Amino acid sequence: LGVALLWFSFRNIDLSQLWRDIKTAKYSWMLLSLVCLAISLFFRALRWNIQIEAMGYKTRASSTYRAVLIAYLANCIFPRLGEVVRCSVLKRKENIPFDKSLGSVVSERIIDLTVLFGLAFLVIIFQWKLLGSLITSWLLPLIDKLVNNVLMGLVVIAAVVVFIVFLVKIIRKNKKLASIWHGFVDGIKSVVTIRQKWRFVLYTLGVWGFYVIMTWLPFYMLPETSHLGLVEAITLLGIATLGVVAPVPGGIGTYHFIAITLLSGFYGISEQAAGSFAAINHGSQMIFYLITGVLAYVVMFFFDKRKSVND
Repeated sequence: LGVALLWFSFRNIDLSQLWRDIKTAKYSWMLLSLVCLAISLFFRALRWNIQIEAMGYKTRASSTYRAVLIAYLANCIFPRLGEVVRCSVLKRKENIPFDKSLGSVVSERIIDLTVLFGLAFLVIIFQWKLLGSLITSWLLPLIDKLVNNVLMGLVVIAAVVVFIVFLVKIIRKNKKLASIWHGFVDGIKSVVTIRQKWRFVLYTLGVWGFYVIMTWLPFYMLPETSHLGLVEAITLLGIATLGVVAPVPGGIGTYHFIAITLLSGFYGISEQAAGSFAAINHGSQMIFYLITGVLAYVVMFFFDKRKSVND
């Protein structure tokens, strides 16, 4: 799917011009963007630490940061694999139960989804003139389908309820599954039981604030995109993040399609320049995840000989 979307996105792009743009781009801006990405991921690790402490466990910031870097490397290999991998890494390094840490990751992602919807709301407000017609063209047919298929919707809801009831009965009968489930729930509740909620909010602002900056800075790499500002960065971040939900590793293809469509279709950037921007920006991030993920893994399991803080 990723390869197909990649081909579809670049089918009209002159590859020789793309290569010239890659060679002449101002990579100092991309480097600053990657620094902001590293800081954002560090804030994510610090925020995760707070949830882990709320469950009664200890961990080092270095351990959670490396686990996050390894997770993003895993996401480049298989979609959403990173969420499982980082919990496994922390179980192996700091002896934190997998089910609890996975629950904390789920609650963390719910928070991020809330922030993402907030960004989407801001995008709609500030960019209504550009995106209003597109949004209404998406929503109106969807609303019509929902209204015309109420019965089908009720059947789906009933099926989900039956499945949940069946699952709960199985869990209650199996002690091992019940233990795993309770640990998972404890992890989800960690976002509510944290004591220093202001720190959690501050770290969340750090995560997304640096995400916005790291999306904005690469605009200055190319002359054609250098006039774009923070509002356009928030728009690209919000829509591109939703695109990453698609089942492709590392947003390959989906990010390129969204970036090219948005920049060329709404901001008047040529499709050629939009393709160059998408290729350089996404490629640089993939290289970052590859290098930092491998280094984090090597340091964590081959050089860091410290015992778990929970032993």
